[in-house]
This record gives sequence, structure tokens and C-alpha cells, in this order.
Amino acid sequence: MKINGNEIRPGNVIEHNGGLWVAVKTNAVKPGKGGAYNQVEMKNLIDGTKLNERFRAAETVEKVRLEQKDFSYLYAQDDALVFMDTETYEQLELQKDFVGDRAAFLQDGMTVTVELYEDKPIGISLPDQVTLEVAEADPVVKGQTAASSYKPAVMENGVRVMVPPFIQTGERIVVDTNEITYLRRAD
Repeated sequence: MKINGNEIRPGNVIEHNGGLWVAVKTNAVKPGKGGAYNQVEMKNLIDGTKLNERFRAAETVEKVRLEQKDFSYLYAQDDALVFMDTETYEQLELQKDFVGDRAAFLQDGMTVTVELYEDKPIGISLPDQVTLEVAEADPVVKGQTAASSYKPAVMENGVRVMVPPFIQTGERIVVDTNEITYLRRAD
């Protein structure tokens, strides 16, 4: 689907210079002299490089539609993570590097959304929140002010999270997977 250069919005995926790019920021500029243009900050979906590009209203770009599919996490094998398509039961292997640091939050049977372009995975999104057990939490130091004195804790998956002083070892808490921060106690 072709769109004009001035119609590019943040989050749009476009084909440009033979690569797939996602628009991060856009800014419509109307200089005093010359024609208006759209200043677009883009990030390459494959290698993560960034690019600033100007698109005039008359220019057209190819807007790419990504297919989003739900996969269920099965297990980790060496450097690969194995997922199963929830509809066709086909298995998909992704490298741990592809998922990044958030791979530590994967749990058996967790549903993740994989973005595919021409059946090739180019992105993955985990649930925003996950419940984990605190494996290790420092004891509270008496005399510390209770206002904003968070203490470090290690979760069952080995990730370190700053938690409030009242959280003890063995408790279950809800963690934000994007920011890797404590949200609340689990019910």
C-alpha cells in the first residue's frame, strides 16, 4: 500500500532504500522558503540502525503490513528459544539474542506475539506484566527512611529488581517486563 511522505506516522513500518524501517518520530516542517516536508526519524527493523529522512508530500513510500501471530513459549534449547504457533501447532525457533534481555521473563506456556514479514520473524512482544517469586531479598536496614528506600531483590529467573522494603524472600510480585521494575504484590 503506497502512502504519501506527509502521511507517515510513528509506528508505521515502511519500505525504504531496500530495508524495513519503523517510524519512531515524525515532525511536519513548513519552512518559510520552499515546500513543506515531513522529517522522519526511523529505525531499521532488521539491524536496529537509525536514520533521519525528509519526505515531501509528493513522494510516495510503501507502507508494509506486518502479520501478528500468537505463539506459546515451550522451552529453551542451547541458544534457541522454541515457540509453538497456537493455531497450526508449528514450532518456531528464535535465537536468545533476537528476544534480548527480556528472554529471562519467558515462562512455560506464556503467550507472546511475534511480528512476521513474509513469514520471517522481525519482532516479538511479551506480556507487559509477569508474576515472579522473590528468590533473594536483602533484610531491611533499621533507621532507613521509608519514603523511597527500595532494596535490591533477585527474582526466580535471576533478574535483579528494586523492591519496597516490606517485600520478603518467597513472596510473589508483579514485574513490568518493559521497564524491569516492581509494580505490586501478586494476589
